[in-house]
Amino acid sequence: MPIGLLPNIGPLELGILLVLVIIIFGPKRIPQTARAIGEGFRNFKGSVKGPDEDKPDELTKAEATDQASTKPPEKSRTES
Repeated sequence: MPIGLLPNIGPLELGILLVLVIIIFGPKRIPQTARAIGEGFRNFKGSVKGPDEDKPDELTKAEATDQASTKPPEKSRTES
């Protein structure tokens, strides 16, 4: 068998794998674990590509929201 090729995985094997994942992590922790794995892949991808290739020049919607929420409120100047 050549290196890098996966064997055929059928529905029985996927079912067994799903049962094992539920037993190991529990149904409440599966979304958290999947989110952490996805974040790890994104971090790895970003470190391999470099900082400039991964993000466009424009701010993404989430970044713009984060920056807007972290800005201190502007003080209005009123003359008395």
